[in-house]
Amino acid sequence: MTAHVGAAAAGTWRLGDLTVNRIGLGAMRLTGDAAFDLGAPRDRARSIGVLRRAVELGVNHIDTAAFYFSSLRSVNELINTALSPYPDDLVIATKVWPGRDSSGEWWWATPAQLRGQVEENLRQLGRDHLDLVNLRIPRRPVGSIAEHFGVLAALRDAGLIRHLGVSNATAEHLAEARSIAPVVCVQNAYGVGAPPEAQALLRTCGEQGVAFVPFFTIAGEGREAGAVTTDSAQVLAVAREHGATPAQVRLAWALHQGPHVLVIPGTGDPDHLAENVAAGSLRLSDEEVACLSGQLR
Repeated sequence: MTAHVGAAAAGTWRLGDLTVNRIGLGAMRLTGDAAFDLGAPRDRARSIGVLRRAVELGVNHIDTAAFYFSSLRSVNELINTALSPYPDDLVIATKVWPGRDSSGEWWWATPAQLRGQVEENLRQLGRDHLDLVNLRIPRRPVGSIAEHFGVLAALRDAGLIRHLGVSNATAEHLAEARSIAPVVCVQNAYGVGAPPEAQALLRTCGEQGVAFVPFFTIAGEGREAGAVTTDSAQVLAVAREHGATPAQVRLAWALHQGPHVLVIPGTGDPDHLAENVAAGSLRLSDEEVACLSGQLR
């Protein structure tokens, strides 16, 4: 597929009162060719160039976090340097609850520590408010999130946060959060081969007018380290039919799951960025979508 396609080709969705193109950018890989300190460092100027090129291509939804840093690079600092003063239509989403100390060690915030995490994102990004904050729920089994989400709801009422979402969430987490404050998105791992419970949550979000924002749509089980599995015969066949890359097919398939689905593929490579954005113009047939969903053999 030609890479000279803008993000608007995928259509738009509203996150509360903010309209975004359905193809966004996940910023995690701007520090290196894998997340955090897992890979080789990126050239700083190149990463700044990717951010600026993304905006030129119409990307107006960038996903980040204060804990997206390596020994050499901070994603929030890169975003601030590249894009401040920010375009009026740019939505920057971040996430809190997990954190990393200066040595890179992980920790999980208590409810009382969440304000500090929000303020850390504000300082690093140079903002007086955050457009969207996702409560990133631990992957381990978690019961009630009411105490943590309630703190974010209070910060929203105070004007530090404009909109709220949940990440790594179950249907129960979503329902509990919505009983406390409006939720504009659910950000979960999702892609070709997603289990039935993930499909069910995606449908629930659509019924409730909540955006579903998948991550690791390309990486799959490789997660932070990047894609490590061989693409299935179905993905490869659809890619050949459209003259597209397997990654573009995976993104297009996710976008075909509903108008409320927003993808945030991550990259620090300008060519991959253009390819990812171009996936928004890839139109799959109903049969191809069903085949990739495992509904046809």
